[in-house]
Amino acid sequence: MAYPDPFDPVSPWGEPPAAPANIPDRTPEARMTDTASTTTREPFVIGFTFKAASGFDAEWLTPRVYGATAEEAAQRGADLITAMKSVGLIDLAAKAADYTRSQYKGSGSAASNSAKKFEGGKVVPKNQAAGPGDDDCPHGRTAREGDTWAALFCSARSKSDQCPPLWRQKDGTYKAN
Repeated sequence: MAYPDPFDPVSPWGEPPAAPANIPDRTPEARMTDTASTTTREPFVIGFTFKAASGFDAEWLTPRVYGATAEEAAQRGADLITAMKSVGLIDLAAKAADYTRSQYKGSGSAASNSAKKFEGGKVVPKNQAAGPGDDDCPHGRTAREGDTWAALFCSARSKSDQCPPLWRQKDGTYKAN
């Protein structure tokens, strides 16, 4: 059995082929005056991801630029990055993220109350990685281990805001030296 060619311009119902769609002028001058083209996506897209740190808790900016040609999209990308820096958008995003983190009170989910947690590529008991009961670090702590030492370091971004580290003692508890 032979099937009709799906790309054949002849309609299987005997209708005449449709007229080609009106393709708008894509020159830069025409796009400046054509309001319809501002809602139409250009064929070339560049997406950027600006990440403040390596962790998932760091803020991300993910702008996109569009262009009718690859060169136009690249130039718009360069213009966008320059504008984001000169206007202060990157600094403003970092400040907004810091403020948002300072307002976070935590969640009482069952997952956070479990007896074990994943840290440093290992599953560890919570009491091993947790600081002493009188630890008042509001930033949270990260456990690090060397060959002969282990410590809990403050997770604050700024060095000046960090609490002193807690060092593991011979009995397995942690305390500041």
